Amino acid sequence: MFESVLVANRGEIARRVVRTLRRVGVRSVAIYTDADRRAPHVREADGALHVASYLDAAELVEAARRAGADAVHPGYGFLSENPGFARACAQAGVTFVGPPPEAMEAMGDKLRAKAVADRAGVPVVPSFTVEQAREAHEHYPLLVKAAAGGGGRGMRVVERPDDLDAALESARREAQAGFGDDTVFIERFLPRARHIEVQVIADAHGNVLHLGERECSLQRRHQKIVEESPSPVVDAALRARLGEEAVALARAAGYVNAGTVEFIADADDPATHFFLEVNARLQVEHPVTELVTGLDLVELQLRVAAGEPLALTQDDVRLSGHAIEVRVNAEDAAAGFLPAAGPVLGYREPEVAGVRVDSGIARRSRVGTDYDSLLCKVIAHGADRDVALARLDRALADTAILGVTTTVGYLRRLLATPEVRAGALDTGLVGRLELPPTGVDEREVAAAAALIQTAVNAERAGDDPFESVRGWRVGGVPGWSYWLIAVDGGAPVDVRVRGVADRPEYDVGDGPIAAEVDRVGPQAFAIAVGGERRTWDYAYEGNVIWLGRDGQVWTTRRASREESHEASVHGDLRAPMPGQVLLVKASPGDRVAPGDAVVVLESMKMELTVAAPMAGRVAAVAVAVGDQVVQDQPVATIEPDAGEMPGELPRLVALPAEDEAAWP
Repeated sequence: MFESVLVANRGEIARRVVRTLRRVGVRSVAIYTDADRRAPHVREADGALHVASYLDAAELVEAARRAGADAVHPGYGFLSENPGFARACAQAGVTFVGPPPEAMEAMGDKLRAKAVADRAGVPVVPSFTVEQAREAHEHYPLLVKAAAGGGGRGMRVVERPDDLDAALESARREAQAGFGDDTVFIERFLPRARHIEVQVIADAHGNVLHLGERECSLQRRHQKIVEESPSPVVDAALRARLGEEAVALARAAGYVNAGTVEFIADADDPATHFFLEVNARLQVEHPVTELVTGLDLVELQLRVAAGEPLALTQDDVRLSGHAIEVRVNAEDAAAGFLPAAGPVLGYREPEVAGVRVDSGIARRSRVGTDYDSLLCKVIAHGADRDVALARLDRALADTAILGVTTTVGYLRRLLATPEVRAGALDTGLVGRLELPPTGVDEREVAAAAALIQTAVNAERAGDDPFESVRGWRVGGVPGWSYWLIAVDGGAPVDVRVRGVADRPEYDVGDGPIAAEVDRVGPQAFAIAVGGERRTWDYAYEGNVIWLGRDGQVWTTRRASREESHEASVHGDLRAPMPGQVLLVKASPGDRVAPGDAVVVLESMKMELTVAAPMAGRVAAVAVAVGDQVVQDQPVATIEPDAGEMPGELPRLVALPAEDEAAWP
């Protein structure tokens, strides 16, 4: 085994690798950029070195040399599938924890991987040249894919030939930005398909094993959001067949270390399946395999890289129970899953039996737009799928991330749908489902904000009646405190609170209601009303208090009578998220129609088009290519044609840093 390993990654996967290194007694060295200087993975490693970029192979090899590391674990993403980085490590005398460069080149290039799969007898999806795709009208929809890509980036579904050129241009641009290679290819797209993958592990002594399959069909924008093992539709016979095909492909490619062979399967008949690609690295969803097999994949990677033979055979691999994982991202589901950013003001992980959390954040972490939006993964294991689903739902309900918008609430709604519960999955299901936000009683949320702030004020005041804000009166009954609170920017709600120790009364228009308010954590209160007790997490940001309960999150703010909750209707185009201006598609004086692209932004390696909401003339463009923009920053102005009504555009306000004193 190695003495010291450089972890060439960040976030939750860096912490995950460090955890295994610590358990097996190997020194860990982290790397970090300016954006990650205070990140949890930096604090938890035995040492840490600053780098300018996670994508500079020469700099990372030099960091390994400076750290005295005899191995580099690349995690996933960044340089994990870069054969040049693996070769640079070898030339520097540092072991790369991953497959050989030759196997990585064969598997990392999706076109070459398909050729290897075909030679190994694994069925493959038909491909098309650009010229063939222009004429193959009967085969649409088609899929444009980045040859060097992964994670859904550089992929575009093309519904008709007229859309092919635009899809090629966009996919190439995204592939170049994400992987440094703009090569793309075209293949048949199966609208009703399952995504099933097989985990393999191979050593340098000729041993190749498969560790069962994972179902990864719940995807959005070709990005997996829920994964499970085993698949709810794969029986023992099909499992053996998929495993044999994955092992045959790994042997044909001369593969060593951990990898994943991905298949696309008919949604109704998964026995009809085709090779999709190989991910020549550890997968984001590897925890579900670990939970059902009892194996530590990172440890297996390390031991194989150190030259050890696998200490188990295929007969030793047993699947026990069922595991399901969800990816919690910094995205706003209500706004089309736009990337979100901001400080993590409050963070609480669930404590549920059979649940594991792999997280890249902690309280006071700052979520920016420099990297992927993945914050953490919540993984549940149970005796069967129903138990795993129940535990996962309970865990998400007990998860609180305040200060940045996340997908926790959306994931709870997704897992509760009849299709997901029945295992009737396909890669297009998420796009077809309509999952509006759970209805909320704004009066209840406003009352909780007032009660929590009253309790916090009481704690600050202590026993001094002159510092009290609980309506204290000399020799009299406490008076009412009046609150006017807007929830998520909605209409202000009147709340009255009369503080009586931890048993206040409140009124939201229906008369006094008795409550019990107890602090249950550094950033949590339990509020009991009518015998029903619920826990509310809270955190401050300027004049806003964030509240979380049951996986949902709200922002509340002291309001004034004059404020309106109506959306502003105007011709101003504003940035709906922070990011960088990638393209400016229109100039002052240009004519535009509804939906025409005006500005294209890039954030977290995603593209977002800011489009004209109405027909008119571009009056002004306020940004240029390369500019950094903040959320709600004006980027252009449209003068509507006579009779045109502009659509509603998001008006989001950037708030100042945490300041608890802003709440009186």
